[in-house]
Amino acid sequence: MNSERPEEGRPVGRRVFLGTLGLGALGVVTAPVLQRVTESVLGTFSGKDPTGLTGLLPNGGGFRYYSVTGSVPDKTAADYQLKIDGLVDTPRTYSLADLRALPQTRMVKDVQCVTGWRVPDTPFEGVRLSHLLELAGVRDSARAIRFTCFDGAYSESLTLDQARRPDILVALRMQDKDIGHDHGGPVRLYVAPMYFYKSAKWLSGITVTDKVQPGYWEHLGYDVDAWVGRSNGRDDAPTS
Repeated sequence: MNSERPEEGRPVGRRVFLGTLGLGALGVVTAPVLQRVTESVLGTFSGKDPTGLTGLLPNGGGFRYYSVTGSVPDKTAADYQLKIDGLVDTPRTYSLADLRALPQTRMVKDVQCVTGWRVPDTPFEGVRLSHLLELAGVRDSARAIRFTCFDGAYSESLTLDQARRPDILVALRMQDKDIGHDHGGPVRLYVAPMYFYKSAKWLSGITVTDKVQPGYWEHLGYDVDAWVGRSNGRDDAPTS
């Protein structure tokens, strides 16, 4: 497995993150041409921003770029790997081609960010996480899943029951195209019924564990169980 780790930039705390929420309103009123220019510019600079604040600006399609490190390496079909290990009978490392060869599931649901913005009717396609866990053979002592990412900093978690839901994907496509680098590609997690910070970008590891280990944003104050409309003090309409 590629052991390359980027130099980590300064993490963005919750106060700074939420304090820039007003910038998100720009994405609603920006003309499509300007959105495309903004997306191109942010795509160039977001990976080099040591503060991660370019990730809080709007871009085309209603999404924002979020990064918590100074840079994120690019992975291609030739060098991407997803490792599944921990409390399983059959640990395995998947290439991108391996994941594409497995049965694919397509879902179209709203994406809801905990900061308030929503992108309706967003298609995601990929392999059900439950299918990968079944292939790995989860042991009786397992209780949770820990997700790690090749940006070298981000992590997330789910309980085993949550991970086995049919609306949790190891996603390879988004908005009917392969997931690009800035949206967390080539492979990201997609947790449809939870706030989008649970859908970890640049997914590289799935480790089955005996207890929940809070992820990156949970250590900064976000809820571990992030059900849309029932967590983080918000009352957004559910996405499922």
